Amino acid sequence: MLYVVLFFLMVSLLLYVLLAGADFGAGIIELFSSRQNRANTKKKIYRVIGPVWEANHIWIIIVIVILWVGFPNFYNVLMIYLHIPLTLILLGITIRGVSFVFRHYDAYKDKSQKLYDWMFRLGSLVTPIFLGMTFGAMIGGQIEVNSDMNNATFYELFIKSWLNTFSILVGLFFTSLCAFLAAILLIGEAKTERKLYVKRARNANVIVIIIGFIVLIYGFLNNISFVTDFIKNPFSIGLVALSGLLIYPLTYNIKKVRRIKSRFLAGTQVVLILCAAMVTHFPHLIISSSSTINLLESVAAPKVISVLGISLIIGGLIILPGVYHLFKSFKMIKILEKF
Repeated sequence: MLYVVLFFLMVSLLLYVLLAGADFGAGIIELFSSRQNRANTKKKIYRVIGPVWEANHIWIIIVIVILWVGFPNFYNVLMIYLHIPLTLILLGITIRGVSFVFRHYDAYKDKSQKLYDWMFRLGSLVTPIFLGMTFGAMIGGQIEVNSDMNNATFYELFIKSWLNTFSILVGLFFTSLCAFLAAILLIGEAKTERKLYVKRARNANVIVIIIGFIVLIYGFLNNISFVTDFIKNPFSIGLVALSGLLIYPLTYNIKKVRRIKSRFLAGTQVVLILCAAMVTHFPHLIISSSSTINLLESVAAPKVISVLGISLIIGGLIILPGVYHLFKSFKMIKILEKF
């Protein structure tokens, strides 16, 4: 049953990155659009993500619940030492969600609409940055897991691990990844502006590659163990190489405006990159300053895992058909559409 729990944990994480990542990226694209294009982009974003944006956060809730119930010690380390960036993520999601609703459903159309627009745009930018910084803190090797907190400063315990160059670079990498996913999504939804979104997708892809190389080079030069192990791991390098090879068919399908193939290839690229990062150190998913924290060493009691696994299976049978129907109803899934 442990493998069932791990399966739901990994799949939920991947789905959150893909779906919520494109959600965040839409706001980033709007933020960096010219004034004359922002109105059209705003309409496209609402039409594409408006019906489903709340459903995207189901997956991160599932991830949190699984860690909380099934891996309590691992969860405690995250919540204690990374509570500041996690709180900022929660605030970003909340502010972004509130502004997204009010800028469309506010009964009065006045200057407050500009405030809602900027809250949505900045929330879309800041939230994935902090999500990436949190992951950067987990693998950066600067978390001070100290049983005697009186011997460490507040900065060493709660700030140093995530507010550093490496974590910021990882945050920027994830943010550019979100913009890339959103640009691919919007290509198929646009008509007169397709060339604009094609250009943005290409630019975002280039930015992802550049920042990715910077992260690896910086990590290697500063002897960050995760990066050095990543480079030495043949599976990680193989997955990244495969992701790189997909750039060619993706570019071709973007040019031909084949949205199903483009979305599939872009999603596959992101999944391969995430899997490459996961296999590097799994199950040692937190690297502290003195040791690594093994996810599988913090597993809850067997009875708890059994109940959790059964609950996830039952929940999956109920939720997944509903989510599929939601996406299909609003034409987010078009399996039978011509490629």
